[in-house]
Amino acid sequence: MRFLVRSVLLILPIFLGLAATSFAQTAKPKSDFPDFATVTKGYTKVTSNMDGKAGLFTIWKRDKDGQMLAELPRTYSSDKYFIALTVNSGEQYAGLQSGERYVTWRRYDKRLALVEPNISVRSSGEKESKDSVKRLFTDRIMLDVPIVCLSPSKTPVIDMDALLVGQASRFFPSSARGANPRLSKIKTAKSFPGNVELSFEVAMSGGQLKTLHYSISKITNAPSYKPRKADERIGYFTTSFTDLGKYKRDDTTVRYINRWHLEKADPKLKLSPPKQPIVFYIEHTTPKRYRHWVKKGILLWNKAFEGVGIRDAIVVYQQDSDPSIFPNHMEKDPEDVRYNFVRWLNNNVGTAIGPSRVNPMTGQILDADIILTDGWIRYYDMQYNEILPRVAMEGFGPETLAWLNQHPNWDPRLLLAHPSERQRMMIERQQLMMQPRGGHAMSNLKTNVLGDDEFDGLVNRQSQMNGLCLAAEGKGFDLNVMQSTLEILAALDDDEEEEEDKEADSDKSKKTDDDDEKDEDEDQDAKDDDDDEKDDDDEKEDEKDDEKASDAKSAKKNGQKLDGIPEEFIGPLLMELVAHEVGHTLGLRHNFKASTIYTIDEIAAGETNDGPISGSVMDYLPINMRMKDGEIEGEHTMTDIGPYDRWAIEYGYTSSKKLDKILARVAEPELVYGTDEDTYGPDPRARRYDFTKQPLDYAKDQMKLAKFHRENLLDKFVKDGDSWSKARRGYEMSLSLQTRSLSMMSNWIGGTFVNRDKKGDKNARDPLSVIDVDQQREALEWILENAFEDEAFGLTPELIRHLSTDQWLDSRFLDDVDFPVHDRVMGIQSSTLTMLMNPMTLRLVYDNEARTPTDEDALTLPELLGTVSDSIWSELEDAPKKSSVREPWLSSTRRNLQREHLQRLIDLTLPSAGFTAAYKPIPTLAVHRLKKINSKIKKALKTPSKLDDYSLAHLEDAKTRIEKALDADYIYNVNDLGGGSGGGFMLLFQPDNAKDEK
Repeated sequence: MRFLVRSVLLILPIFLGLAATSFAQTAKPKSDFPDFATVTKGYTKVTSNMDGKAGLFTIWKRDKDGQMLAELPRTYSSDKYFIALTVNSGEQYAGLQSGERYVTWRRYDKRLALVEPNISVRSSGEKESKDSVKRLFTDRIMLDVPIVCLSPSKTPVIDMDALLVGQASRFFPSSARGANPRLSKIKTAKSFPGNVELSFEVAMSGGQLKTLHYSISKITNAPSYKPRKADERIGYFTTSFTDLGKYKRDDTTVRYINRWHLEKADPKLKLSPPKQPIVFYIEHTTPKRYRHWVKKGILLWNKAFEGVGIRDAIVVYQQDSDPSIFPNHMEKDPEDVRYNFVRWLNNNVGTAIGPSRVNPMTGQILDADIILTDGWIRYYDMQYNEILPRVAMEGFGPETLAWLNQHPNWDPRLLLAHPSERQRMMIERQQLMMQPRGGHAMSNLKTNVLGDDEFDGLVNRQSQMNGLCLAAEGKGFDLNVMQSTLEILAALDDDEEEEEDKEADSDKSKKTDDDDEKDEDEDQDAKDDDDDEKDDDDEKEDEKDDEKASDAKSAKKNGQKLDGIPEEFIGPLLMELVAHEVGHTLGLRHNFKASTIYTIDEIAAGETNDGPISGSVMDYLPINMRMKDGEIEGEHTMTDIGPYDRWAIEYGYTSSKKLDKILARVAEPELVYGTDEDTYGPDPRARRYDFTKQPLDYAKDQMKLAKFHRENLLDKFVKDGDSWSKARRGYEMSLSLQTRSLSMMSNWIGGTFVNRDKKGDKNARDPLSVIDVDQQREALEWILENAFEDEAFGLTPELIRHLSTDQWLDSRFLDDVDFPVHDRVMGIQSSTLTMLMNPMTLRLVYDNEARTPTDEDALTLPELLGTVSDSIWSELEDAPKKSSVREPWLSSTRRNLQREHLQRLIDLTLPSAGFTAAYKPIPTLAVHRLKKINSKIKKALKTPSKLDDYSLAHLEDAKTRIEKALDADYIYNVNDLGGGSGGGFMLLFQPDNAKDEK
């Protein structure tokens, strides 16, 4: 017994130890995270599906304090997600797509990182190449968040409001700075099988409330979708990347066009409905009076898709706040990536934008939302002093911008600005000197991951899209011109009717004594009676015809008006604008050459192909306002898509594999194409707001229209009770027409047609073709006549006295009450000199001499500089006439122009005139021209007694300046950035006759 007890005592500790170990192994281990039930206590699970299916994320929310949790799915670490961002309220452009993020989740112990995969560099080569690319071009962690707890299925649960509100500035860099998480509330919380829709109202640093919307969806590659290679002959937005698995230069950069996944429901049918149509919803905020035209603009594109065998490719539904009318669409959120919306913003800004989001791996378009604003319809609020500089700058590229930054006295933006603003703007120009290509936006374009640029995207987008579209701004300007024209025509019609009524009353008041007279010839021939009866019948028919014409005129005058504008004008304009933006959402870029395929006469006679007045709705098309007998000839805007549009859709959406056959049509005249980056090149057809195959004819018509307005401003345009500021707006509108035409025609000087044909294309053209010399000379002659002659501005003392402004303390109070006559005229003339004499234009002229065979005529540098000079100093060709201070030989505007021209020539004599071989002859030619002008001035000064004091003082000063410039030695002072004429040049030596004047 003693032995047994002793044995038990020895064994018991071992047994107890083993038992304890066994118990410890079977007990529940302590978790690294809090209990799921405890964490979610007080939260409500979001259920959005009627059928109860689980959402992409399981969302839990607590409305009282704006808290939100998200339970991620089991596959979260391998799934790829698309986060589409929209500022839904609190901004002027609320509703516009704000960007997106293509991301994955990666776990780091107790934290989750949101990772942006590196998709800009890839490899399709062998394994070694793929391994190398993966090692060198790594992913980027955008942000990280703590894991709050694990769900019952062991998947991470994260604090969603801490992520989307607390780190909102990481998603919305410009819109959500200073977001205050303590002042936020949940606005939307929906979870569907393929996406979740979450939005929060947040107070920003200044107190402004904004609603930030996140549409998070799982992104997958559609098995039947095949990416399509882009081709420069047709303009599509592209999704591009670098493939380092390829070694041919042309293959390294891969570009896919952006397009929808659109295919036939029945491939056997020649014309089949689509498997899945492109569906647009017109938002309920769109005014009822415009919905019809918005819908028509969207559906115009169905004609193009019928060309590839798909009927009703695009379908349109109307959303309405009255549930009894459209009960099935108000629940749809425009920010939801599943739906494409046309949204209307009442923000008084003239803008229309058609952005889209795409799969960054394939270019498949996933979502599109068009933004329309109402500002372009409010034509009366347009400020022309803001438009003029932009019009004058059209076509200026990086080379010219760099020159303008060094020579601000050449810059139209300064020349046309208010004097009080010029110093500030000059400082800004000097800062741009340090940036590539003079600070031109295209020099900063990130072609692989898209751009912070003014042409094709917003900041750092991963879906290439159209971020800035100025079509609506141009429409607003033209609509203003059209409405003003209609007002004047209506006033003229009223005067004509009043005059006719006066004549009619006069006729009725006349009494004749024919009844008191007896006809002495009672045997008058019956034939005469018959003739009289016939004449009476003819008179009655004439009266009926006049009555019908009057009825027609009355019907037109009393027709339907939308916001004061006849629907027959505003409706088609809106339709064309919508079609333009829809084209962007289909993947199409701008086509600024499309407006040049028909002549004015063809458009007026309706001889265009099936009606369109341009090759494409993707141009910035001005309104056709060719006036004849008070009527507009031809369609005033596009009423259908153009031939280029059909061709582009055919390439992008055809199921045929014979793409080369489609592309080979590039040389057909109606398919001409040039886009945003072409607008600063040598081809004058690639310009915004130009029109017709013969733009000189269009420019002449524009000047006729400007003259028509100026002649009727005071009597017909401004009516009793109107402010005289209306006359000023009307005159500045005519100046904008004039400047736009001058800018358009200046592009033809030194111009070269650029063609996108490839070797082997049918009827392939040379890639570069110098514009006919006669066209260039005609353009130059027209510019000189309409920019440098006093009569071109239509100014009279009476008109100038009436160009005033409204003086309200809360609106443009600092505008000059008196119209700055000389500043405005000089600004336009100086800008025109910049258009003609900037080094890029001179280089283009000089290079064209080399492109033209020596036995053919060409516009040369000496001819251009000489023609401009002779026009500006034309008075010196004849002997001076007796003049006085009140009637000077050289008018004030001509003296200003001549002084400016002299300074331009002096600037061109300096080394800063250019740094390449093409600029070498420019300084010597400028010196030669200065000598010729000086010779003419000396001749005029031989008879000073004939000259008035203004002209005499001006010519004496001009002579002194020329001689100093010719005699002085100049050197470049690299440390002098002080602006002034000639940039950083310093006068080191002065001739003897100038020492006393130092």
